[in-house]
Amino acid sequence: MAKAKPNSENAHKSAYPKAVDRLVAEFAALPGIGRRSAERLAFHVLKSNQAAALGLAKAITDVKSHVRHCDVCWNLSDATICEICDDTSRDRGLVLVVEQPKDLIALEQTRMFKGIYHVLMGRLSPLDGIGPEELTLEHLVARVNDPARNTGQVPVREVILGLNPTMEGDGTAMFLTEQLRGKVTVSRLARGLPSGSQLEYANKAVLADAILGRKDVE
Repeated sequence: MAKAKPNSENAHKSAYPKAVDRLVAEFAALPGIGRRSAERLAFHVLKSNQAAALGLAKAITDVKSHVRHCDVCWNLSDATICEICDDTSRDRGLVLVVEQPKDLIALEQTRMFKGIYHVLMGRLSPLDGIGPEELTLEHLVARVNDPARNTGQVPVREVILGLNPTMEGDGTAMFLTEQLRGKVTVSRLARGLPSGSQLEYANKAVLADAILGRKDVE
């Protein structure tokens, strides 16, 4: 007598309760998190007391509900203007352009830069379909052209290109230089940064040297 074939739906059914399986799936969808790591995270949540678990859930909810982009520089903020743009002690005529908020954080940790920032939210990459309209390039040019668009309504006198030293970063820097030529002084971080590296992985000393040794763009 032939054995009955197992139901394919039951054969792949998870051994976890549905809520746990969903939590594992959500963790596994995060960048750099595999199935095993997702399971460890899910069981950590399960073993945590209710206050700790709900605290994590609330932190995630608050981030999605309250964190936005600064109206001036596009840094992450929980208000219309970020703390850096709102700081009257900073040089608001000096704008350092970076690709992502994480690059801004890396540079701020050096405590060497006293100006303000502009976050492009990416870099030009035609092969990936990322053109000027996908970035905040237009907002940067508007800040340069109209002091009323800059924080404190201070005219921008210098734009520092702090883009990652990659092919796409260099291409974006060239495009920006052409857009800003004749309007403002344009400089770039010194090439103490290794070619092909990322700002977020550079140590504080390298970033500090890059800020101090910036060069004018010809």
